[in-house]
Amino acid sequence: MSANLSVSEALRSEVEQELLSGSSTTSPSDLGRHVSEMLDRRAPLLSESVRAELVHGMVADLSGYGPLEALLADPTVTEVMVNGAHDVWVERAGRLVRVPLHLDEHTILRVIERIIAPLGLHLDRSRPMVDARLPDGSRINAIVAPLSLNGPCLTIRRFGTIPMTLGDFGPPNIVSALCTAVADRLNILVSGGTGAGKTTLLNALCRELPSTDRVITIEDAAELRLNTAHVVRLEARPASTEGAGAITIRDLVRNALRMRPDRLIIGEVRGGEALDMLQALNTGHAGSLTTVHANSAEDALRRLEVMVLLAGIDLPMVAIRQQMLAAIHLVVHVGRSHHGRREVREICRVVDSPTGPHAEPVSV
Repeated sequence: MSANLSVSEALRSEVEQELLSGSSTTSPSDLGRHVSEMLDRRAPLLSESVRAELVHGMVADLSGYGPLEALLADPTVTEVMVNGAHDVWVERAGRLVRVPLHLDEHTILRVIERIIAPLGLHLDRSRPMVDARLPDGSRINAIVAPLSLNGPCLTIRRFGTIPMTLGDFGPPNIVSALCTAVADRLNILVSGGTGAGKTTLLNALCRELPSTDRVITIEDAAELRLNTAHVVRLEARPASTEGAGAITIRDLVRNALRMRPDRLIIGEVRGGEALDMLQALNTGHAGSLTTVHANSAEDALRRLEVMVLLAGIDLPMVAIRQQMLAAIHLVVHVGRSHHGRREVREICRVVDSPTGPHAEPVSV
């Protein structure tokens, strides 16, 4: 075994040098042939089983997600979390499970660089944090020292290969209520905690949109997959390494209003764009949807008030609350059961009260 390891390490070094020099292709199939040919020269007496294992391991390590490839090939894994050296977790069926995969810091950094390099991104001590979308729609977040005290950390939230339907979130009466709300062009605010399924539910709701509507989606990182015929997808852009060129959600909301949308779908409101969203929903764009982080439907309305204040415009609270009452018709709160299943916890209409907009439960 130690001899095989030494062959593997020497071969890895040689292949990496050739890749860096640009003298060999990096596609997995060609890389496999290249590694096999090098093994013929370097270790011709290896058995077929050991040889196949070395070729498979080397290709996985030098392309794609490296040692994480097997985890991400597992359709039951929805999220992979690397918490520094020798500490890897995955989410399966809504539950966190530690896996026996031991990665040193150098390997983690190499995997991170391999993933983000094609995206035109780089990670080092001067820029120690990256949040991006992968070509398949999955989300990646990486953070290294000095911000991470655990060493390099990597989180990959996979884009669901099997889309969830409204029926996955609740019984038929819940599904019927949500379908009716979309058909009646109610403006819907989806709330929930991190990982509760807000975007997944938003995707499911969007599948109920009529094909005749012109829909414009606005997201920080594009995750929505709409199956309607007339969709325009907009994605925010972070600042460059020089700190210039950022295009925010707020910029995109303002631009979308000039694009003749029938419905606006805003992936998530987090700050001052909440004011622009409310104004947009009050100017004829009925049937729009968005999400917000919150612990309950009532909490979602309070958070929305605070985010409008972040717009930096001096508005009296009474005006903000009037805008909210006119703009938001329904709050749908989603959460996880103790089994890890995503489910609709509350469906509330937005009504007036002495303390401002109130989430009143709807009987379904």
